[in-house]
Amino acid sequence: MAAAVSALSSLGVPEADVGVRRGRDRVGRGSRLLPGLLAECGSLQSEEEEEEEQAEPGPAAAAEQRREERLRRFRELHMKRYEACKLNSQEVVEEDKRLKLPPNWEAKKARLEWELQVQEKKKECAARGEDYERVKLLEVSAEDAERWERKKKKKNPDLGFSDYAAAQLRQYQRLTRQIKPDLEQYEKLKEQHGEALYPTSDSLLHGTHVPSKEGVDRMVADLEKQIEKREKYSRRRPYNDDADIDYINERNAKFNQKAERFYGKYTAEIKQNLERGTAV
Repeated sequence: MAAAVSALSSLGVPEADVGVRRGRDRVGRGSRLLPGLLAECGSLQSEEEEEEEQAEPGPAAAAEQRREERLRRFRELHMKRYEACKLNSQEVVEEDKRLKLPPNWEAKKARLEWELQVQEKKKECAARGEDYERVKLLEVSAEDAERWERKKKKKNPDLGFSDYAAAQLRQYQRLTRQIKPDLEQYEKLKEQHGEALYPTSDSLLHGTHVPSKEGVDRMVADLEKQIEKREKYSRRRPYNDDADIDYINERNAKFNQKAERFYGKYTAEIKQNLERGTAV
């Protein structure tokens, strides 16, 4: 710019005229750029208005959006209610099926499944040439074996004489376990007596039955076995290692056993309080 001014001055043009011309050139260029700038500002203003309209919808658009949101939530609630009704109906059907089954159906089902599994394992062991009992014992843990042993000890233990009714019940249970039904004799009696074999309140078969010789021999043998066992019977009871030691000698142990037999159910709570240290 300085070089241009010096050139003009060398030609005889004053510096003031050069400044005026320079200002006129700038105004000319500004007048030529003004329409483009105005157009660009208008486009920016229109874009801002559109963004404001999109960001701030009118009352009608807001109401429409709220209505769509409520309808969507209503449809979701309707679907949830439908699913709940469907599940309730399925549960009612399943419960009705369970109620129609026998009361011990679950136990029977579990027992049958266990028996099927045992049969399958026996077949597998037989195919491999192994003994099923040995294979089964290999799968039993020490804790299970100890628990089963305790159950065997508790199963119908002989606690000694308490009263004649209990002794008679024990003998009846023992004799019924020894009975082996004779199906051939049963069929013969059924053919002989017919429906009268099953007595009712009007039956007259009482006292007319004559036992067979085999039955009499079996009864005699059982009575002789009872007499022989009674002669070898000892009053001494087996010692229980798991029982609590609440005595100081043998005589005191007998006394405690008698007291427990007659008064144990009345003094159980007092004994528990004394053991816990909470007795009043």
